[in-house]
Amino acid sequence: MNEEILINSTPNETRVALVENGVLQEVFMERNRNGSIVGNIYIGRIEKILPGLQAAFVNIGMSRSAFMHVTDICSQKKIARIDGIDDEVISEQNNFQPISKIIHEGQRVVVQVYKDAIGSKGARVTCKLSVPSRFLVLLPNEPDVNTLSIRITEEAERQRLVELLEKINSNSEHGIIARTNAEDCNEEDLLRDYKFLQKLWRVVSQRIKDGQFKQLVYHEFDLPVRVVRDFISDKVRTIKTDSQEVYAKLSKFIGDYVPEWQGQLIHYQEVRPIFDYHNIDDEINRALKQFVPLKSGGNLIIDQNEAMTTIDVNTGKFIGFKNQEETIFRTNLEAVQMIARQIRLRNLGGIIIADFIDMEEEEHKQQVLESLEEYLSKDPTRTHIHGITRLGLVEVTRKRTTESLQHMLSEQCKNCYGLGLVKTVETVCYELFREIIRTVRQFKTGQIMVLASTQLIEYIYEEQTESLSELEEELGKRISLQAESSYSQEQFDVVLM
Repeated sequence: MNEEILINSTPNETRVALVENGVLQEVFMERNRNGSIVGNIYIGRIEKILPGLQAAFVNIGMSRSAFMHVTDICSQKKIARIDGIDDEVISEQNNFQPISKIIHEGQRVVVQVYKDAIGSKGARVTCKLSVPSRFLVLLPNEPDVNTLSIRITEEAERQRLVELLEKINSNSEHGIIARTNAEDCNEEDLLRDYKFLQKLWRVVSQRIKDGQFKQLVYHEFDLPVRVVRDFISDKVRTIKTDSQEVYAKLSKFIGDYVPEWQGQLIHYQEVRPIFDYHNIDDEINRALKQFVPLKSGGNLIIDQNEAMTTIDVNTGKFIGFKNQEETIFRTNLEAVQMIARQIRLRNLGGIIIADFIDMEEEEHKQQVLESLEEYLSKDPTRTHIHGITRLGLVEVTRKRTTESLQHMLSEQCKNCYGLGLVKTVETVCYELFREIIRTVRQFKTGQIMVLASTQLIEYIYEEQTESLSELEEELGKRISLQAESSYSQEQFDVVLM
């Protein structure tokens, strides 16, 4: 398997694409005005306590206060955020004290962002700090923790790493987690990572000690460095960037941490833009559409909304098997791979409902579920499958830490306000007539001027001139029409003259 990391950087935006065997798998984007703050550590202040929710709002200097739940404060539940993605529960007790007995309004707190602000919701923060490097994650002030990523499954390797962690982190006041990248890592590399984290935390600790309210005391690496740090592996063939500045940053990072990878770093300097050359922009544009074709002739319809995302599987033109059950089964199996890819590519989070075509045989249902589980297991973001219903519905939940691709690149349509539908011009015409009647009855006026869209004015002249004349006669008023090119089809104004 060949993987590439492609980086496109401009003064206002940085984009990183993960490509696997020539197929785009994931896209990361940061814009200067709204870059991700996940991983950043701030000195904040408790602004308001919400006893009913066992939560608090924390002022960290952003436009909206951050949200912190009691589970992100109490020591009863120590959650280690592995690779910035997985939550591994090390110990858990459910009987938390009331939050008002743990913190108070106006209190100074040191918090770390683990979920960006999305929509109307502020960022999510935690008092449980973690600082990642390539192989390890440092957990400040958690001395009893020496553990591993749940993605390291080989028992012998887990035992080897646990022994190494206990050796290098003995008698420390901080906890340590071995990341997925630490699998098969030698002691020398782990020790180098560990020393780097210890040195870094001493600097951060001093900033916390000397810092002021709302101060940023630890800033996560820039997007290109983060992606290379988190995704570099033996599968990655090349890392290409079209920016001299990014190339210099990555060259230093790779030289310091993974010098054996210097040969894989390439400064792309061709005339043709890097994302254009690799067809990345075309793939991104396709990922913004609802309709996703399947090679067999079937298709997916992906519909994102505030509550959940639904994915509908259709056979479309696919009639390849004489047996209908077999046709449905094959379509669903093909859809599974595409669903897993689209979930990751579009960065879908929260509740996802996949509506597979109804299958009669239980064996087929089980195979589809197992296949979906297999493909989703390749997604670095934690994803859970909650079974399949009698009607073929599969509920998937995926951890949401940043905005989806659609929310990042799109905005609500100003004509339909996100409905995907607009009223017919005939409907708007009758609404206009009713508004004219209401206005004349409410106000004394000699003449009415209507400002409306070109589509509506043309429709009235072509289809409703008789109705307009009857309305003028009924009201005893002259009605003038004026087209406004900037108006949407549903927009109009009735002006008194």
